[in-house]
Amino acid sequence: MSNLPTFLLFTDGACLGNPGPGGWAYILRDCDGNEVVGSGSQHDTTNQKMEVTAVLRALESLTQASAVEIHSDSQYVTKGLMEWMDGWIKKGWINAAKKPVANQDLWKPLAELRQKHTITTNWVKGHAGHPENERCDTIASAEAEKLSQ
Repeated sequence: MSNLPTFLLFTDGACLGNPGPGGWAYILRDCDGNEVVGSGSQHDTTNQKMEVTAVLRALESLTQASAVEIHSDSQYVTKGLMEWMDGWIKKGWINAAKKPVANQDLWKPLAELRQKHTITTNWVKGHAGHPENERCDTIASAEAEKLSQ
């Protein structure tokens, strides 16, 4: 059993167009049920970048090594962290198609944070009524919408 602080992390990203204005959001909940909500936006981005950014910003917000259970509707995030990243690193950030891994500017800092934190992931179906995923989607979409106005 770990003595690390434990958190549930719910994330989502949104993009109006691909590329286009995008937003990201996270809900970080500690074992006492306290929540921190974070969000942001970016011009001329992609949905995948926003999905990964949400996780990155949440993990960066943690001040000490923690156990984090990530819930995301992005298989790019869940598989990237748990299935693909080790291979990318071994191959010098080259993917299975023998091309440079996309979004390395986000994945490389996540690789470092993965060394600090104990991370597990859970894929959740998007737009299927998962309360925290729906909240993150609403926040991320609002962030993207602000940029499009």
